[in-house]
Amino acid sequence: MLQALHNDALGKLILRLTVAGLLLPHGLTKLLDPGNLTWVGNTLAGQGLPTVLAYGVLIGEVVAPLMALIGWRSRVAGLLMAANMVVAIFLVHMGELTAFKGNGGWALELQGFFLFGALALVFLGSGRMAWRPD
Repeated sequence: MLQALHNDALGKLILRLTVAGLLLPHGLTKLLDPGNLTWVGNTLAGQGLPTVLAYGVLIGEVVAPLMALIGWRSRVAGLLMAANMVVAIFLVHMGELTAFKGNGGWALELQGFFLFGALALVFLGSGRMAWRPD
């Protein structure tokens, strides 16, 4: 019975679809509403960084999740998503890094999930159930 539950390829597929499928809408919102991308650019400028780097969020939140969803260069996609989350945490969420919500949960649960789920993809790869397994 337990042997039937041992399926690395299915586990990797579920991880890819979950991380990428939940991160992609964040990127699509920025892509479809230029005001969101402008906000990212202004946040970067506030840290003394070039506003053009705001377009990097589209790579980390649109291109990389699409790569992971189809299973093409999933390790690279995971690295791009993880880097995107490190930048997001640095730019927006540093004040919440050690904070907890009223229900006891970490204030950065979602960001932590995206970061560590993406890192898991870097180390695990796509699995067999991918367009181009890695």
